[in-house]
Amino acid sequence: MTDTLAGREPAAGLPPIDPWWHSAVIYQIYPRSFADANGDGIGDLRGILQHLDHLEDLGVDAIWLSPIYPSPGDDNGYDISDYEAIDPVLGTLEDFDDLVAALHARGMRLVMDLVVNHTSDEHPWFVESASGPDSPKRDWYWWRPARPGTLAGTSGAEPTNWESFFSGPVWQLDPASGEYYLHLFSAKQPDLNWENPDVRQAVYRMMRWWLDRGIDGFRMDVINLISKDPSLPDGAVPPDGTLGDGFPHYAAGPRIHEFLQEMHREVFAGRDAADLLTVGEMPGATVEQARLFTDPERRELDMVFQFDHVGLDHGPGGKFDVQPLDLVELKASFDRWQRGLADVGWNSLYWNNHDQPRAVSRFGDDGAFRVASATALAAVLHLQRGTPYVYQGEELGMTNARLRTSDDLRDIESLRHYELAVASGQDSERVMDSIRRIGRDNARTPMPWSDEENGGFGSHHPWIDIHPDFAEVNARQQRQDPSSVFAFYRRLIRLRHEERVVAAGRFELLAPGHPQVFAYRRDLDDRRLVVIANLSGEVVAIAGIADVQMSVSAAPFLFGNVGRPADARLDALQAWEARIFLG
Repeated sequence: MTDTLAGREPAAGLPPIDPWWHSAVIYQIYPRSFADANGDGIGDLRGILQHLDHLEDLGVDAIWLSPIYPSPGDDNGYDISDYEAIDPVLGTLEDFDDLVAALHARGMRLVMDLVVNHTSDEHPWFVESASGPDSPKRDWYWWRPARPGTLAGTSGAEPTNWESFFSGPVWQLDPASGEYYLHLFSAKQPDLNWENPDVRQAVYRMMRWWLDRGIDGFRMDVINLISKDPSLPDGAVPPDGTLGDGFPHYAAGPRIHEFLQEMHREVFAGRDAADLLTVGEMPGATVEQARLFTDPERRELDMVFQFDHVGLDHGPGGKFDVQPLDLVELKASFDRWQRGLADVGWNSLYWNNHDQPRAVSRFGDDGAFRVASATALAAVLHLQRGTPYVYQGEELGMTNARLRTSDDLRDIESLRHYELAVASGQDSERVMDSIRRIGRDNARTPMPWSDEENGGFGSHHPWIDIHPDFAEVNARQQRQDPSSVFAFYRRLIRLRHEERVVAAGRFELLAPGHPQVFAYRRDLDDRRLVVIANLSGEVVAIAGIADVQMSVSAAPFLFGNVGRPADARLDALQAWEARIFLG
């Protein structure tokens, strides 16, 4: 490296990659579940510091930390009570500064989670706002009286009919004032009123404070929800529902671009913007919207997390109405985003995060083909155009948790869904089955570092049960195994760093209608990369897939995931086999 934070040098003869995140891979850490250094059963910043060798060995360029701020923990840290401190359970500001310094010394960056659509109801801003209608901070949140002609506290008196992301109405009554406050998520997560310029300036000051401490950017939680339609109209009620869909009235609202451009001016102007990263989580964002959000000329965000591909297995009943995945639809989703952001903007690439179940269990085969399906899924994601994100444990091929009963649940979304679904008469076991498949606790089991007690996570039983497979699936074992999921991820990451075609090449989907094969090619000048994978548990003949055969004939075999010899005839793919060609 020419500089610890200048990014890796490109391969000989190639121009530099600019900005750095075009050729980077980012690793998400869920701090409570990563490593426990002080023996209280909860992961912490010192635990992260103890495992930086693992991240450096993997080859990632930056880490993104899920929230580490003080929080009552209603939504596991996404309900923040102080934006300029560290939750004492997780460590201290000194620990944080040590982590930033240690990462920078290893040539890695740190991205903070920014949660500013809402705060905790225990944040001093809200405590002051809730002190009464005459509070100088009353307008920092969305307060409204009961619906005209109704009595506050009675059914249907809420100012709008919107349903919360966590079930139930989005309005919570304050008995002292007789008014309601808006919360798109938990009642303990009141929404900030971004229409108020004082709110925006307070957020910008806080962001500058963290950048001055040396962080390298922000992942912005549900940032496309900060601009609401000020008239707060009712939403359409589905045929089988009782509450309305407010999403059209608070997602990508009328001032969203104005707010993000103002944020860029107030927070990032005067700094080396090319050295920082801004990524916005945007549920419901379309390709057309993403082009605007990520167009460099508009100075809003560098990339967005879209939800298109992770919503394909949601049925008419919503997230917990889990449906079989159609691979043709999945490929079409990726293709739509690759083509849509080919000439402007940038893609984020992910299978897993703290809100999604484990990809191996969701899109792969977490039984006999766990390793093969984990590596096949990695191959088809990582070599697309965009910045890949690896969620902790993904590089080990971790599978969904073994949730037995509702007593095993820790996540507010799953707990609320279970409570309301069972109360409405649904069979409790069927409700649990859907949570086992799609619930957020699946991603939050502790990182298995070894086959020792508690998986090497810490000396105390963790806050959520460790996955029972930790003796077979752990970091120590995989880092010593050249055929492991970890080794395959490391090779994919190295390929992105070394080959400009991965970062900058054109994308062309091959065999778009094939129900089992995911294949594409990347082209840059005279360089060609071809990825072909069988995402099924059956042997698939590919001799008759003309565009695939033509593409691979022009590029030598580079490596694969099932250990077949390089000169093996390519007339069929084994179950969950992926092959990569480069020439």
